[in-house]
This record gives sequence, C-alpha cells and structure tokens, in this order.
Amino acid sequence: MKKESVKKNFIYNILYQILVLILPLITAPYLSRVIGGDSIGIYSYTHAFANYFVLFAMLGVNNYGNRSIARVRDNYDERSRTFWSIYAIQVILTFVLSIAYILYIFLIKPDHSIIYFFQIFYVISAGLDINWFFFGMEKFKITVTRNMLIKILTTIAIFIFVKSVNDLWLYTLIISAGTLISQILIWPFLIKNVSIYIPNLNDIKKHIIPDLKLFIPVIAISLYNIMDKLMLGYMSTYEEVGYYEYAEKIAQVPVTIIIALGTVMMPHVSNLMAKGKLDECKRLFDKGMLFVMFMSFAFTFGMANLSPDFSIWYYGSHFARCGLFMVYLSPVIIFKSWANIVRTQFIMPAGQDNIYITSVITGAIVNLCLNAILIPKYAGIGAIVGTIFAEFSVFFVQFWETRKQIVFGKYLKYASVFCIIGIIMYISMYFVGKIETGLLISIVLRFLVGAFVYCLFAIGYIFHLRKKDVVVNEIIESIKKKLIKQ
Repeated sequence: MKKESVKKNFIYNILYQILVLILPLITAPYLSRVIGGDSIGIYSYTHAFANYFVLFAMLGVNNYGNRSIARVRDNYDERSRTFWSIYAIQVILTFVLSIAYILYIFLIKPDHSIIYFFQIFYVISAGLDINWFFFGMEKFKITVTRNMLIKILTTIAIFIFVKSVNDLWLYTLIISAGTLISQILIWPFLIKNVSIYIPNLNDIKKHIIPDLKLFIPVIAISLYNIMDKLMLGYMSTYEEVGYYEYAEKIAQVPVTIIIALGTVMMPHVSNLMAKGKLDECKRLFDKGMLFVMFMSFAFTFGMANLSPDFSIWYYGSHFARCGLFMVYLSPVIIFKSWANIVRTQFIMPAGQDNIYITSVITGAIVNLCLNAILIPKYAGIGAIVGTIFAEFSVFFVQFWETRKQIVFGKYLKYASVFCIIGIIMYISMYFVGKIETGLLISIVLRFLVGAFVYCLFAIGYIFHLRKKDVVVNEIIESIKKKLIKQ
C-alpha cells in the first residue's frame, strides 16, 4: 500500500466520520426549536436502548473483522472465506436479536412504544453492516460516498417533514430507515472484492471466540457511552438526556476528526506488522502521536472557551445548559484521542487484545460506579464526571500496560508544551471575549484569534523539535516538498 493511499484514506475517513456527526448537528438547532428537549431526550433514550441490540448483533466484528480482512487482503480466496465466515455470525445474531426486539415491544409495551417500534430498522441494519470489510481493505472512499448520499437525503427529509413535537415518530423513522438504506447500498461493491463462499461450521467456529473476545471491550465502552443516557433518563429527566445528548454531539466532533487517523491506520499497521515491517510501524506511531498531541490540546482549550456562548447561539437560549456540559466534557478529547492512537496503532495491530479489554472494563466499572453515585444528585453533570474519569481510566491503563514497549517519556514532554500553548490560547480568547460585540461575532473572533495564537506557538515548537527528532524533521521536509511542488 502506497503512502499516498494512506493519506487519501485519512481524508476519506475524516469525511466519513464527520458526516455522521455534522449533518445531525445541522438539524440540531431546528429540532431543538421544533420538537424540544423532552422529545430529543425520548429519541436519545430509545435509540440508546435499540443500540444495545445492534451491539450484540455486531459483537466485536468492527475491530476483529477489520483486522482479519487486513491480514489476508492480498489473498483473494482467503479473503472471501474469511469474510463469509465472520459475516455468518453477524447475520445469525441480527436475525435472533431483531425477533427479540420486536417481542419486547409487543409484550412489554414500554412507554413511547411507537418510537421504539420505528427504531427496528436501525436494529435490522446491523445484519447488513459490512463497513468493517471495506475498512480492512483500506477502501474508505466507498463508505464515504454512500454515507454522504444517504445522510444528505435524510437531513433534507427532516427539514421537509418534521414540523412539530407530534412528528417525533417521523423523525425516528427517517433516521432509522436511512441507516438501513445506507447499509444496503454498499453491498453491490462487495461483489468485486469477494467470491461467493458458503462457510461450514468449522469456518465459523474458529472466529467465534476471538470475535467474542473483542466484544468485551465493545460492551464495556457502551456502558459509558450509551448507558450514561439510559441511567440519566431513569434517574433524572428526558430533558436532561436531551441536553446531554446535544452537548456530547458537539464534543464528539473534534474527537472524531482526531481518531479518524486511528481508524485508517489500524488495518494499514496490521498489514505492516504481518509483514514484519516494525521500523515503519514505529515511525508511523511517532507521527500519529505528534498529530494527536497537536490537535487534542487545541480542541480541548478551544471548546472550553467557546462552548457557553456557542450553545446559546446554536441551540437557542433554552439550551444554555448544554454549554456548561460541553465545558466539562472538553478534557475527554485528550484522554480519548491519546488512548485511540495507542490502541489502533499498537495494541490492536500487535494482537495484544487483553490490554484493550482490561482498559475498557476498568473504564466501564469506574463510569457505572460514579454514575450511580452522582447522577441522582447532580443529573447530567454527574454523568459527565463519570465519563471523564472513565475515559481517563482507559487512557491510563493502556499507557501503563504498554510502558515497557513504548517509550512515552518524550511524548509526555511534548504534551506538556502543547498544554501550555493551549492555556496561552485560552487566555487570548478570554480577553478577546471581553470586547463588546454581538454573540456570533464574538465566537468567530475568539475562534480566529485562538487558532492563530495556537498555530503560531505550536508550529514554532514543532520546528524547534526538528533538531532533536528525526520523524519530526521528516514530516517538515515532506511538507516543504509539497509546498514547493505547488
């Protein structure tokens, strides 16, 4: 795989990941005013419930399938056999869990059962989700174009058809059915990459245990990414869930931009490790860490400054509480981004799944305990505190367990400098915010000044590092060559 392909895949995956988040954010100001916080909370709560059925249907296939395909992608017959053997597990589980979900709705008859019912298309979509195959093949463009089309169409449909609080069922149907359609549209591309193969029981059995093993971190992560909303809805109010949901959507955007690199690099590094190219893997890890440090501190301090005013301008004055939530969520960007790079560029490609499993189980336990203690008294703030400590726990365990294999000393030294630069940026934005202007103008001015100050100091520091770090010098020389060509 040529380096240029990795760079293109990085761009494609940023588009893929951001589209999943950005288009819902485009509709968010409209929905917050049309259907209100309580309805948003109901949708978020039912979607979180349906998501557990999807998680059990998919098991650990997004990571396991991705890595498995990456290792055999150069062998057409083995690739076909591997795909159908893993997919057989996925489709059987989806069928069973879809039946279970329907029985729950009609036998238990939960509140807002009509909203639960329209989430069924989302549950069924798990049986057609083969994104993991194309990620393993490093063909990200296919998933980007499909998602772009469907996400844009569902966004348009929301603006056309959702007009009042009574249209919550219609909003749910549009999103749920859109997810199903997007999964269907990717299947024609599969034919060119695999041959038809009917797996036998032995083919399937050899994938069950490793797939289940990587399901443990999936379910553990869900406990602090999804269970937050379920616990918040149960112990507090649907409106508080709505505030938390919208704050998390904004906070997830910078994280998504950063971890897009990890999603692209995992299959690439897995393939390199399978070929024994360990020096190349280390060089890519160094580049990944520098990128993550540069970006994570910029987004963390920038979001902490802009969030209170941004939430009022974007969602409306009645969503001001979202701004407070976003400020508290900002440190998660650092912990989540760093842990992602270590996981996707070292732990997972090296097959050290136990470290990954231990870290996320630790995070899940921390989150559940803190949620149970804090949510009844502090509602959404309690859920956020639980999330922060959970993400820190995951980050700490992964770094601690790999400390003898990865020299983190220089990364922590670099990080301390980027942190100081982030603080300088925050202070500059704070003083710009004292200038009396309109709300939107103030947000834009602070963003521009903050970006300029951060880039000025950070780029200066990176140029200083070129004398001490071969990889940094390599990055700078590569950028210079590209600029000269242009």
